[in-house]
Amino acid sequence: MKTVGYAAHSENTELAPYHFERRELRPNDVAIDITYCGVCHSDLHTVNGDWGPQPYPLVPGHEIVGIVSAVGSEASKYKVGDKVAVGCMVDSCQECDHCHDGEEQYCRNGMTPTYGVPDRQTGDITQGGYSKHIVVREEFVLRIPENLDMSRAAPILCAGITTYSPLRTWKVTKGSRVGVIGLGGLGHMAVKLAVAMGAEVTVISRSNNKETQAKEIGAKGILVSSDQQAMLQAASSLDLIIDTVPVKHDINIYVPLLDLDGTLTIVGQIGPLEEPMTLPLVLGRRRVAGSLIGGITETQELLEFCAEHQLYPECETIKMEQINDAFKQLATGDLAHRFVIDMTAFEA
Repeated sequence: MKTVGYAAHSENTELAPYHFERRELRPNDVAIDITYCGVCHSDLHTVNGDWGPQPYPLVPGHEIVGIVSAVGSEASKYKVGDKVAVGCMVDSCQECDHCHDGEEQYCRNGMTPTYGVPDRQTGDITQGGYSKHIVVREEFVLRIPENLDMSRAAPILCAGITTYSPLRTWKVTKGSRVGVIGLGGLGHMAVKLAVAMGAEVTVISRSNNKETQAKEIGAKGILVSSDQQAMLQAASSLDLIIDTVPVKHDINIYVPLLDLDGTLTIVGQIGPLEEPMTLPLVLGRRRVAGSLIGGITETQELLEFCAEHQLYPECETIKMEQINDAFKQLATGDLAHRFVIDMTAFEA
């Protein structure tokens, strides 16, 4: 299948049109015409080589929404015309205990990300959703609920599940006290989801510049982390903190905000942190944890949850040709929304 997308050809060049071929349909494959693709901060990190050398040319994009255009001879879950989605992974071993438990993201043999790694069968490099078409094994294709707006659904596949999974893991429910560090692309989704679960949510930020935005999406307000008196008064006031900061930072100032047995979960930074202090952990039986995305079952659950509550990311729709400008804003700005590429308008 011939297709076209935008690819990075090195860590120092802008994304540019790239013509390439998707694989022939395997028996359990689904071919998808992509209609929308979200832009994730990890796309920028990856193409810039921040997380190590990349196999260029590389087509990013792992927040994919589209329409089924063909199915393999043994595929049975979807038919042509179905509204579907693809998230951050397109394969796993399907044999280990984690895969059997619906946590393919932690596959003991390594899950296959949507772009930038060898395909499990052919060794060809997977290419992502900044393109007109994609082919994915049906076990990793998700169904879009009929009442979910496809034009705003794409970021649910990464920003949504990245924050939903720890909220579910630590059993957030009515009355839970949740803190969210940062009100960017991940943070605003964490707030919306936690509020929909019935939690009392506090945004933690370096300033109160986004307090109006925080309250508009359901948070009770902003706790300013640079205000030492306010931070002292808020000690032991939270059950769970979702840390969305995507760069090296100091978590020690946040840990005392946790109550007994509270958890700070890191979902933003992939890499080093400032040196942690153990005293507040020991004194409060507090913990610091990490969380990846969710499995396929949990991601489908999230799509249904968002449809039920009509819960969407804050989105700015762009054309494919605007992606390099969007990347510049991601690199320099603290955006409280997600860019979504309208792939239906892309012709190259």
